[in-house]
Amino acid sequence: MKKIATRDAYGRALARLGGEKADLVVLDADLAKSTKTIDFAKVYPERFFDMGIAEQNLMGTAAGLAAVGKIPFASTFAMFATGRAFEQIRNSIAYPKLNVKIAATHAGITVGEDGASHQTVEDIALMRVLPNMTVIVPADGPETEGAIRWAAEHEGPVYIRLGRLGVPVINDEESYRFTPGKAVTLRQGRDVSLIATGLMVSIALEAAAALAAEAIEAEVLNIHTIKPIDAESILDSAVRTGCVVTAEEHSVIGGLGSAVAEVLGEGQPVPLERVGLKDTFGESGKPDLLLKKYGLTAEAVADAARRAMARKG
Repeated sequence: MKKIATRDAYGRALARLGGEKADLVVLDADLAKSTKTIDFAKVYPERFFDMGIAEQNLMGTAAGLAAVGKIPFASTFAMFATGRAFEQIRNSIAYPKLNVKIAATHAGITVGEDGASHQTVEDIALMRVLPNMTVIVPADGPETEGAIRWAAEHEGPVYIRLGRLGVPVINDEESYRFTPGKAVTLRQGRDVSLIATGLMVSIALEAAAALAAEAIEAEVLNIHTIKPIDAESILDSAVRTGCVVTAEEHSVIGGLGSAVAEVLGEGQPVPLERVGLKDTFGESGKPDLLLKKYGLTAEAVADAARRAMARKG
């Protein structure tokens, strides 16, 4: 199966959009080759700004550009975008509802050998708590390109979480259309709902295939928009199956699992199992080995599905 990192799809999308939108500008924090904003910089150098290793200044400058009518995409590693520059995002972007797009790469533990200092597993939680902020976690390359194109048209702050690791392409590159705030049902089922985001979407599909061999029909939902979350689709699926599993490359505290728990708690209480990091930091290692160690595998998702089904009786 073809694989592409969502950061690569981001760079490609920026370069394409640059020719369509003269007001689009791109900012980076001395990481253009890694975030792939270099793709835009090569074609439109006059609209590319390297702010150096100064993430607070990166966000403040992006806010200023938005205030004078530009469409700024601000990029750096997710750890530094959401961690080091949180105050600037809160007070200079989200609070005044400025039109800044924060496309943060190298999220999650699949950063790999860079270790826990660079592996943000709390960025979704930080961004989804901010009023006015839309939070998107694309599952693959085509979805990333669709999300970037939508974000460029949307008026308001957007956080887009991107990864370093190549992930399977599950959407058709020609026909896929991104619809914000709307879950995508990738597989229908009646026994358990597997609700995933980001790279865990393809892993949830693997888990569903394994469960099918046991005559368990798992429904798979791709939640690419964490905020606003598609409560209606989540509740409809929970009614059909009677139990839910969430899967994310993020802490189970504050991310997709928490968001789904909130929806279910208010609208359709059913057994829920959350697959994600269990209140821990990551560590240095090969991405595939880290996914296995921290239980972010198809086997772990399938096991969670069996537990959820056992709890519903």
